[in-house]
Amino acid sequence: MSVVPVAPRPLSPREAAVVTKLLSVEFDGAAEFRTQTLRAQVVATWGEASPSVDLAVAPGDDQASGIDGELPVSGEAYDERGNYIGEVTLWSSDGYLSAVEYGWVTDDTPEVLPDPARITVSV
Repeated sequence: MSVVPVAPRPLSPREAAVVTKLLSVEFDGAAEFRTQTLRAQVVATWGEASPSVDLAVAPGDDQASGIDGELPVSGEAYDERGNYIGEVTLWSSDGYLSAVEYGWVTDDTPEVLPDPARITVSV
């Protein structure tokens, strides 16, 4: 899959809810990333109709200094029957949120992130 740039837009309600759920636990930088969520914008998808997206956050006082790459938090996603369907990961670049990645294990490619109520978060 290749990255597909999109006109910058706010996070959808589902995207914002998933990011908020993942950032509900404490780890170094979590407070700064929670603040960034309010002004994060989606700037690309990871392929046509992919639920994984690249984010851009305008620089500000809430930079999570020294944090770059995969954040130390992830969410295991389950369907309504309790079956594991994938994992959601957050990424940062230079202390700012940079991506939401959904790795699924189902046969069908999902078009949206999993239901936040069905995500179990761990650090």
